[in-house]
Amino acid sequence: MVATLVFADEDRSYIQKKFPIFEKHIFTPPMQQPRTRNELFKILGVGFGVAVTVGGTIGTGILRKPGPIAAQLGDPALIMALWVGVSLYAFLGTLCTIELGTSVPRAGAWYVYAQRAFGNYAGFVVGINSWLGTCSALGFGVYTMSEYLALLIPSLAGNEPYVAAAILLSLTVIHWIGLALASSFQNIMSLLKGIGLFAFVAVCYIYGNEVTLEEAQVTTSQIIKTGSWIAPVIFSLQAIFYTYDGWHTAAYFSEEDRDPSKNLPKSMIGGVLVIIAIYLLCNLAILHVLPMNDLAQSKLAAADAITLIFGEGSGKIVTLFLMISILGIVNAQLLFNPRVLYSMSRDGLFLKSGVTVNQGGTPAVAMLVTSAVAITLILIGKDATEKLSDIATFFFVLGYTSGFASLLALRKKEPNLPRPWKVPAYPFLPVLMLILSIAFLAGAIVQDLPSSQYALLFLVISYPVYLLVRKLNQ
Repeated sequence: MVATLVFADEDRSYIQKKFPIFEKHIFTPPMQQPRTRNELFKILGVGFGVAVTVGGTIGTGILRKPGPIAAQLGDPALIMALWVGVSLYAFLGTLCTIELGTSVPRAGAWYVYAQRAFGNYAGFVVGINSWLGTCSALGFGVYTMSEYLALLIPSLAGNEPYVAAAILLSLTVIHWIGLALASSFQNIMSLLKGIGLFAFVAVCYIYGNEVTLEEAQVTTSQIIKTGSWIAPVIFSLQAIFYTYDGWHTAAYFSEEDRDPSKNLPKSMIGGVLVIIAIYLLCNLAILHVLPMNDLAQSKLAAADAITLIFGEGSGKIVTLFLMISILGIVNAQLLFNPRVLYSMSRDGLFLKSGVTVNQGGTPAVAMLVTSAVAITLILIGKDATEKLSDIATFFFVLGYTSGFASLLALRKKEPNLPRPWKVPAYPFLPVLMLILSIAFLAGAIVQDLPSSQYALLFLVISYPVYLLVRKLNQ
């Protein structure tokens, strides 16, 4: 039983004078009471939500993927049509995810929704898939950053794995200090990234020469070589989906938002619209400057575009920007991925110690486990990490699929659940998104069986792993 003490003003004054040691225990206003042990801080707002969405999505993909996509498709109109299509998918997916994030405002995003809608096993599968996919993307991103750093500092060449591990350890220290510092760092990185990409678009249109109609065509695309558009289109969609992954990032932090019912819709819609604008404008700028045959052979289209305009000496500027861009997305991944393990641990589906939150508001054990796994992947080698990043696309879309299915299931399972935001055009929109996601997964399995079979293998062994975890938590 808890007793509530009420003091008159004169009694309060007397106690404060005679027994000042009790003042902070008796008279501290409720808002200043210490937070519950291992509880996440509720200190985030709209600005961070937009920054982490942009920073958690835009990385090297928009700078590297246009070349391979051009080699597959070879037609500017088809290239832009696929980018517009995935942009629409991300926007409509955002509308669905806002309902989930505001009605179930807990850390972990796809894991939380699947666990609530379909039970612990479904939640475990979705959560581990999401976490492992992001760990592989995190390791690959930091490794790529170390490669660019070696271009600027040649003496580092040959030591890329150790440089990458050092970068990740440094970021881990920043996150260990606390959420306030890590979120501020994210805001700065996202702002610099947005300014840099919009500046790139402006430079291409102001200083670049527009390609001719003949230069805009390619004669060596996979569609022309194979006579089929199915495989090239699916390959291109995989590349674009990978580039877009992160549009839902703000949902991972709904538990730490000061007012998720009001802030999350603004954060997610604002963030995804900024991403769409940047991606479409960057593609148009690249197509404006680079002849299609050159673009089809480009491994770094943005750098080639700048080099074409300003000459070879400009390459280092693009390399420096690439490092900033990667640093932003890696920081965002290190922010949200431990929250998946934290939420799973809270539900008894991971380590018991995974619920530990340090004084800075960081899920400490979950973050250390995440960093350790990513560093292990880095040290194993780039080829293994890159392969895992390819598999990650399957995991990412599997997460989207589970989210749309969870939305439909929760509407039926918990009709009275408070929903501050309701997805428009229900049930048509979530059903459409679910069908599109399943169709993509089926196409990916058929066209990229080597990568998909690893993901499918994990699904097969996930149940005994789940049983083992449950036993360890008893």
